[in-house]
Amino acid sequence: MPSKNFLSSETRKTLQQVLKEHEHPDIRQRALIFLLLNSGNTQAQTAELIGCSLRKIAYGRIHGDPDNLDSFKDNRMKGNYRKATKEYINLLLETVEVEPEKYGYEFGRWTTARLAIYLGEKTGIDLSSTQVRRILKSKKYVYLAR
Repeated sequence: MPSKNFLSSETRKTLQQVLKEHEHPDIRQRALIFLLLNSGNTQAQTAELIGCSLRKIAYGRIHGDPDNLDSFKDNRMKGNYRKATKEYINLLLETVEVEPEKYGYEFGRWTTARLAIYLGEKTGIDLSSTQVRRILKSKKYVYLAR
């Protein structure tokens, strides 16, 4: 166990700021773990205070570096890989507003499948019609699936 007050005053202030303001609860919890250990609590006491397992405390202490906040992140925090770039989404929203006939198509209405095909040809990013529908839904659009 590290000795009491093993954190520098600057690191302690940084961790206190992270504890107050960071958006991710796991990062806040890891900052709290180091702050409690710094105040002289044992790993078991810290686990009991926070209400988590002793294993989580030990893992955080060994793998986390209080001077490097990026070490508090793990692979689960990265989120899913997103194929659709901001440019793709902007082009999608612009395309939806224009009638398909203006692009030389014979059909009169965009569907998510047609949008996916058209944008795949324009951008080289192939998405399914379901993915296009999810993007449109997140932007408050509603379109046909087929």
